[in-house]
Amino acid sequence: MAERSGAQELRERDVWVSLTNAKLDINSTVSNVKSPKAGAVVLFAGIDPTIPDSSLIVPFADGIAGTTRDNFDGKPVTHLEYSSYAPLALKTMLSIAQAVKEKHALTAVSMVHRLGVVPIEEESILIAVSAPHRHAAWKGGEEALELCKEKVEVWKLEEFGGDEGGVWRANRDGQKGSQIETVDAGQPQV
Repeated sequence: MAERSGAQELRERDVWVSLTNAKLDINSTVSNVKSPKAGAVVLFAGIDPTIPDSSLIVPFADGIAGTTRDNFDGKPVTHLEYSSYAPLALKTMLSIAQAVKEKHALTAVSMVHRLGVVPIEEESILIAVSAPHRHAAWKGGEEALELCKEKVEVWKLEEFGGDEGGVWRANRDGQKGSQIETVDAGQPQV
């Protein structure tokens, strides 16, 4: 496992996976997968349609860069905080990326997940894939994201405004979490 500027990453034959506390870099993620063998590059991370300038970050085959939205289940969200068991999460991400690359005959795959506090309107995950043709790239990118959310050992704290506190949950769409209460020294109590 390599560490570069606070990021932990694994690389293996046209597959790059990384966990980082830094703000995610769309251009770097896409440059990992660019190749003269690829006719399509797709960047995927989900999207919050309420972000007014989201069209500015769609330069790659209608790629999508997602953000932390300001609500969940009708409740205001102030920020998300991601945590992981990095050695296992990176191995799982690498396994997913390799499997998707092989299944869809992709040229390359790059996955990066942000850890720590992710403010509203900032990306928490980027997945870029390249392929000779766009159909394979779209399918491969979507499958990589769904498998990442389903299997990777990343958990998130959704911090709500007001007295409600936050909820820790597996990084899965719509799954219920455990309410936490903050006790002395800011340590969560579940």
